[in-house]
Amino acid sequence: QVQLEESGGGLVQPGGSLRLSCAASGTIFSFYVMGWYRQAPGKEREFVAAIRWSGSSPNYADSVKGRFTISRDITKKTVYLQMNTMEPEDTAVYYCNVQTGRNNYWGQGTQVTVSS
Repeated sequence: QVQLEESGGGLVQPGGSLRLSCAASGTIFSFYVMGWYRQAPGKEREFVAAIRWSGSSPNYADSVKGRFTISRDITKKTVYLQMNTMEPEDTAVYYCNVQTGRNNYWGQGTQVTVSS
């Protein structure tokens, strides 16, 4: 099985930046898709960004294009989400996700709050 652990959440002011990390354990193959989702209270969980472990095909939700960047560090088996020019609407619990082609795994989530 794959274990995922998110970190880096916290409080940031509008216009500020934050970087989330998702550390994975187990074997990660190049075709696996790793991504970020978020869920605000009273709302459905929504897609934010994803990338293949090979580094190809980065994909973003329209709401974060141009502001967020997803990347990965092969040595650390970690996926990052760099969030810039943050808005109050970005406030949510952010979850790391990996699709293996057969299974779907989730981390526990990390809280991100954007407020002045």
